[in-house]
Amino acid sequence: MEVTATGDAAHAVAARVPALVAEQVASRLAAQDPTLWGPAAEAEARVRLAWTALPDTSRPLLEPLAALRAELAAEGIDRVVLAGMGGSSLAPEVLAGTAGAQLTVLDSTDPEQVHRALEGDLRATVLVVSSKSGTTVETDSQRRTIEAAFTAAGLDAARHIVVVTDPGSPLEAAARAAGYRAVFTADPHVGGRFSALTAFGLVPAALAGVDVAQVLDDAAAVAPFFAEDSEANPALVLGAALAGTDPLRGKVVLRDAGSGLFHLGDWAEQLLAESTGKAGTGLLPVVVGADAPELAAPAADVLPVVLLPLTDETDEGGEDAGAAARTEVTVAGTLGGTLLLWEHAVAVAGRLLGINPFDQPDVEAAKAAARGLLEQTPAPEPPAFTDSGVEVRGPADLLAGATTVAEAVGNLLGRLGPDGYLAVMAYLDREGRAADTLAGVRAALAARTGRPVTFGWGPRFLHSTGQLHKGGPAVGVFLQLTGTARHPVQIPGRDFDFATLISAQAAGDAAVLTERGRPVLRLHVTNADALAWLAGVLEGPAA
Repeated sequence: MEVTATGDAAHAVAARVPALVAEQVASRLAAQDPTLWGPAAEAEARVRLAWTALPDTSRPLLEPLAALRAELAAEGIDRVVLAGMGGSSLAPEVLAGTAGAQLTVLDSTDPEQVHRALEGDLRATVLVVSSKSGTTVETDSQRRTIEAAFTAAGLDAARHIVVVTDPGSPLEAAARAAGYRAVFTADPHVGGRFSALTAFGLVPAALAGVDVAQVLDDAAAVAPFFAEDSEANPALVLGAALAGTDPLRGKVVLRDAGSGLFHLGDWAEQLLAESTGKAGTGLLPVVVGADAPELAAPAADVLPVVLLPLTDETDEGGEDAGAAARTEVTVAGTLGGTLLLWEHAVAVAGRLLGINPFDQPDVEAAKAAARGLLEQTPAPEPPAFTDSGVEVRGPADLLAGATTVAEAVGNLLGRLGPDGYLAVMAYLDREGRAADTLAGVRAALAARTGRPVTFGWGPRFLHSTGQLHKGGPAVGVFLQLTGTARHPVQIPGRDFDFATLISAQAAGDAAVLTERGRPVLRLHVTNADALAWLAGVLEGPAA
């Protein structure tokens, strides 16, 4: 495990780590001391720290998982579909992708993604329903729909469904009553975003063919180092680099430089944003590619973090005379070790920021707004105007006389302050044509504005950066992209379909952001050609 820091990040490590060592933060965290984050956080922390021991306590899962995978293989069931959101999907995606295992992650209510999952070979499919409570609207809707599809295909649906949940949850009771193939319960004293090494991460990954025993071994190999009250502790170094700069470099720009860890930045994005983005502070994760404008000449509030492959070579940048002056953090490690490293580091960062890293006080607001819209089903809000197949909505003071999409976008970008960021929130199919069409938008907008730009797929990001959008620093401006569904898939037992659901989630999120004074521009594309045109508008010339 290697963590390095240069420039302002190195100064933060030098300034902060000695105090962390003196206060025995590392050993107290490993011992699950709930007092580390102050009296206000103690009750929550007391029931959220079991993740520190998971490299050992998750091992009883290994034998039943191996047996279940063998049973499924013997029956020709080798396609694994995961229905889950946030911590229930992001870690399994990293685990499976890193191992080259096939796992279909259904973490959306976009009708196109749901339709695609239904098009696969259902006879060869096992559905893993992953939710701490089972009441998450996305996961419940996905379960209902795919279970009905199993039955319609003449299959015994219960034999094709595996559940991962908390013990005593409504989902556990329903799953056992329905006779589902298997039910795995996770440690209830672990929050969702810290659950990578619990059943939530390991079950779907193992069924997809990942050697999860090796993942636990890798985590166990480095866990003792994270418990050491030492200035060489990589978790203390990373935590101090993330949250200890002065002034705070709160825009954490994550770039993968061949780490071999599939989409680790997406997983770290939730861990950072949902853990730290509250009480008006927080670390904004910005997941970027190699040529990101944010890294060309990093702003004073940007902290570049580079994910590197773990090799035997050290100090590869030693010949660069300017390396020590450049502010940068590098991280390299095994898969299991890196997951555990970031969890420890973010817990340490929470202490330095003075917040509770285990709650998410603002996530429920968007969910409640979406539920309200589903229950009342109000008439759609008429657009302020339509331009080339794109319907434009937003507060009057934001639109300010705009009559074209370009003018409306210009107005939104004009709200960006010198310490601000733009969040693009696309409630569209993240795996289909929309993803290809919008591939260049994030970087183009970053070049155009000179400020960090995040790109989130809705409603997936609501379980991730959505907390920071509402509870973090009030410096963001928000661009919401929605579209018209070609396959409005019905949800059995509900009086709404997936198209209605995702529309309500988008509208609810926009309403909560607007209520909290965040500028939100909503652009709704009516067809694929309009989306391509819109992408061109957004990829306008740099400033």
